[in-house]
Amino acid sequence: MDISKELREQLLVYQRNEITEHHIYKRLAEMVKAPQNRRVLEKIADDELRHYRRWRIYTQQDVKPDKLMAWKYYLISRIFGFTFGIKLMEMGEEDAQDNYEQLRETIPDADDIIRDENEHEDALIQLLDEELLRYVGSIVLGLNDALVELTGALAGLTLALQDTKLIAMTGSITGIAAALSMGASEYLSTRSEETTKNPVRASIYTGGAYIVTVLILILPYLILENFYVCLGCTLAAAVLIIAFFNYYISVAKDVPFRRRFLVMTGLSLGVAALSFFVGFVIRAFLGIDV
Repeated sequence: MDISKELREQLLVYQRNEITEHHIYKRLAEMVKAPQNRRVLEKIADDELRHYRRWRIYTQQDVKPDKLMAWKYYLISRIFGFTFGIKLMEMGEEDAQDNYEQLRETIPDADDIIRDENEHEDALIQLLDEELLRYVGSIVLGLNDALVELTGALAGLTLALQDTKLIAMTGSITGIAAALSMGASEYLSTRSEETTKNPVRASIYTGGAYIVTVLILILPYLILENFYVCLGCTLAAAVLIIAFFNYYISVAKDVPFRRRFLVMTGLSLGVAALSFFVGFVIRAFLGIDV
């Protein structure tokens, strides 16, 4: 089949994307331990290679994978989980799928490739099972409580104590004690439920998320001197944590980002503002000057 130079260049781009994703899925399949996940990833890798070979029929040219992109998504998958990495990559394919639609009249095989991209791969990805996402509810619990409680506590302590080291010490003790309490509560809650989740792992995810959040929020008070600047940095860090985690959940679990982000941010900052006011009232009422 004779094709124009412009169409050939376009198909070579698609071809390179397909062979790149073939290598990404193949490497991820070698990374995962669960047989079911490995089979799913190997099947998608084979589909991507088949798409590459179909495009090659028209271009009559081999292309090399984009090594930088392959490493990028491989590292993202290693750090944040293969489900997140795969779905993030699939989100980037949406523009390519729109462009495939324009090829229906020119390239007969475009229909089959579009069908694979839109249906088959999505169905396969839904079969993936990752421990991190099974315990995401426990992580949300730890993060949400830490953000709401500790931002509020630090805001109140900032005005009441007005000493960065004293605020850091008090906040750390409060945060770690709360993390242990949350972990224990999640263990008892999960143990009493009819669920496949392991109570010990659920408590570790909850307590671990809480402690990591505590460390991030306390950090400005350990390295800066001005307590108001510290509070500003802490609140900014809280918003960034909320934004990052909600983006992660929105990609990995296909849920809306905006509403969840606004609700969590509103709760954390609202509690912080109220606690700051409470700290001001208590300081004035008791006549304490630290």
